[in-house]
Amino acid sequence: MGTEFDKEYYKKERKADWRDKLRKEIKSKDRTEGVRVHMPEADPNVRNKSNIEVNKGLTLEMAMSESSRCLDCAVPTCVSGCPVGTNIPKFVKYIEKGDILGAAKVLKENNSLPAICGRVCPQEIQCEIECVYVKKLSKEGSAIGYLERFAADYERESGNSSIPELAESNGIKMAVIGSGPAGLTVAGELAKFGYDVTVFEALHDLGGVLKYGIPEFRLPKKIVDFEINTIKQMGVKFITNFIVGKTATIEDLKEEGFKAFFIASGAGLPNFMNIPGENFNGIQSANEFLTRVNLMNGDDANFDTPVHTGKNVVIVGGGNTAMDSVRTAKRMGAERAIIVYRRSQEEMPARAEEIKHAIEEGIEFMNLTSPIEYFADENGMVNKMRAQKMQLGEPDASGRRRPEVIEGSEHDIDVDSVVIAVGVSPNPIIQQSMPELETTKWNTIKVDDNMMTSVPGLFAGGDIVRGGATVILAMGDGRDAAQGMHKYIQSTILAEV
Repeated sequence: MGTEFDKEYYKKERKADWRDKLRKEIKSKDRTEGVRVHMPEADPNVRNKSNIEVNKGLTLEMAMSESSRCLDCAVPTCVSGCPVGTNIPKFVKYIEKGDILGAAKVLKENNSLPAICGRVCPQEIQCEIECVYVKKLSKEGSAIGYLERFAADYERESGNSSIPELAESNGIKMAVIGSGPAGLTVAGELAKFGYDVTVFEALHDLGGVLKYGIPEFRLPKKIVDFEINTIKQMGVKFITNFIVGKTATIEDLKEEGFKAFFIASGAGLPNFMNIPGENFNGIQSANEFLTRVNLMNGDDANFDTPVHTGKNVVIVGGGNTAMDSVRTAKRMGAERAIIVYRRSQEEMPARAEEIKHAIEEGIEFMNLTSPIEYFADENGMVNKMRAQKMQLGEPDASGRRRPEVIEGSEHDIDVDSVVIAVGVSPNPIIQQSMPELETTKWNTIKVDDNMMTSVPGLFAGGDIVRGGATVILAMGDGRDAAQGMHKYIQSTILAEV
């Protein structure tokens, strides 16, 4: 998991005089006796009625204390768990030194969106699980995610935000399709190489899934806008309300002088379960529900198109999107906001922190339960869900135990609204407009080791390649693709000059 990293490079970095001096100030034994910091959180009974951010961030004292736990290992295994290859020990030691702006600058060397990653990246299964505390000492890992968020927030609030170093402009036009995490990352990385980058976004607002898919209480929009503004300051141009494949094709853009393309159009096509009654009014995908709330004021009853919820809201699924949806429904006034999931809580793919927050906020969990049919009133509005109990059998291909039906366990649940959060499929528009593009049976786009598709000069990454995945994996694809696109331009366009 994660990126390959150069051990010798990190060993050399570690020998810097200031790092050496810092290590000697506290004995390793004393560092390991420190207790991992806990993130301050808003009161559950206050936050579940508003969109205030749940995690409140570390204080300077908390961050300094947590950074001193880091042992500054000779071989920093944490880096191997980071999909974008962040120089973790260096930024953490800058915090311990008290140079928070220096820490933020280190983060931006490899990560265009540090304040976002510090909030939504699943560090607990990536960099933090590779920490020596976990691997060797059987203790809680260094709170790398909390420290990343702290450094990025500190820099933003200081008014001294830095712009990464850029190569001299080469005037070569590069197109990025989609402004989600993969698209933003590739745009920032290409700008560092000196390219003239334009990002084309289908929606009216920038940020992709960061804006439409993640609620305000988990990722405030002002944070996303700030990170995007940094990329704008690097010279990247953004065009909204532009659907590549409809507004203009890739061939049209080639005629406008674009030399290479990166497809990051995401996986915005919702999956359904195809069970009886699923088309009744009041049943919608999590994608529609969250987009309408996050981008279209759907949670405002006075708005033109408010989202229907009601008193009893069921969300079907157990991932982060399901948690975002059920917690949003609670904030919209649902008396009962219920997760219905066919496996047990232990098998839920959602982050442990999101599940914990949901439980604290009064979310109900009906685990080992699966819907089989919906019923509606005389107006076609859903009013009942028939479900059946499940039990766990042998593990399936994912390694999770397979849910099996318990015969005769059918029961009815009163519902006013149902949100289906059982996964997404890739947006199909570009594939439909380019029949020569090789795709998988899931309609994801095939790429090689350089993230290039079957069409020369056309690259892809993020959910359009992976299916539904995490923000940080999409960003890792963006970094890899920028390298691949740079190599492509060097070996083709510039080789001809």
